[in-house]
Amino acid sequence: MTCTGLVLSGGGTRGAYEAGVLAGIVDVLGLTDRDRSPIDVFVGSSVGAINAAWLVSHCDRGDLGVQGLVDLWTSLDPADFLRLSWSGWRRLRGRGRQRRRDPAANPRIGGSLLDPAPLERLVEDCIDWERLHRNIATGRARALVVPALEVADGVTAMFCECSPGTHFTASRDPSRRGVVGPLTPQHVLASAAIPLLYPARRIGPGLYFDGGLRFNTPLAPAIRLGAERLVVFSPLKAHRGSDGAVVDPGVGFLAGKLLNAVLLDPIQYDLQVLDRFNALLSVLEETLTPDELARVQAVIVNKRGVPYRCLRRLLFTPSEDLGSLGTAHLRAHLDDWGLDWFSRYALRRAVGGPDDGEADWTSFVLFDGELARRLVEVGHRDATARSEELRRFWG
Repeated sequence: MTCTGLVLSGGGTRGAYEAGVLAGIVDVLGLTDRDRSPIDVFVGSSVGAINAAWLVSHCDRGDLGVQGLVDLWTSLDPADFLRLSWSGWRRLRGRGRQRRRDPAANPRIGGSLLDPAPLERLVEDCIDWERLHRNIATGRARALVVPALEVADGVTAMFCECSPGTHFTASRDPSRRGVVGPLTPQHVLASAAIPLLYPARRIGPGLYFDGGLRFNTPLAPAIRLGAERLVVFSPLKAHRGSDGAVVDPGVGFLAGKLLNAVLLDPIQYDLQVLDRFNALLSVLEETLTPDELARVQAVIVNKRGVPYRCLRRLLFTPSEDLGSLGTAHLRAHLDDWGLDWFSRYALRRAVGGPDDGEADWTSFVLFDGELARRLVEVGHRDATARSEELRRFWG
């Protein structure tokens, strides 16, 4: 049986686009709850970690419970997620105090601009963690991986829960390390902790921030867990080019572009590298004898821990600019959400007016069911438009 890996990127509300694509894949393949899951290895960074955890908790179903994930996204209330945190704001400015509490009971560390409680409730209460562990223990999923950046040493920890008999060969890259063991809501919240917006998370002795800061679309863990084909999501629209004519950009414009640059990494380059290795390995297999190829692979295993192999891959990127959709949605509906006056004032200043251009940061924090419904529709349309390709990919 071919092992299929799913790699979900971060990007805040863009996670609704991922849910829409997955719903489209389920519809195209005609999967039901009685079928086998089409995915074996699940890797998710930042909001992709939330989606991945949900999917693993439902991977005893062939349809991955994806309609429930869509329903979750489209039920979110922005009045919960957009409220500014006064206590977090004071701690960010160095004027507040962090109360002494049991780290296990209160793993939040430091301040944040947004109240993290709604995101905590979503991860802790809406994901069936007991079912997630059971699905991995019984082999319905080979593994779940969520990356998070450790603050102290700048190394990205690849937190991995594996099924019996599945071995995670950690990378020998000094900027990454593998940590194998049961995952908890804190691992997912750490992977989604965008600095300043959400507080860092304490896991054991370490302090962790958003995994997307270094590896927003982490292909390597899926490959190292045995995936032979990859389904990859990158919710950043393909590069549109620029004439460089940005005049007096506002803070919202700059914040959004900075988040895009930091969190939405160049997956296209990583996939080009993957394609080059596929081409190189194909030539080696055609020209070398089995013994010669085995010697080459032995050198590769000695250097990186696992051999190279040809991988099929399927990449999804949105056909519409999700950042622009988020900006327009916030400007149109900010006064409809019942936020306190200070939150409305701060958000209005940050997003600016139509003449201030895009404010892509909105798509990272605008957890709104109405916007999510639009992003789900875009994702579903993008998937169904590639129906024949999907059927060929899964055979």
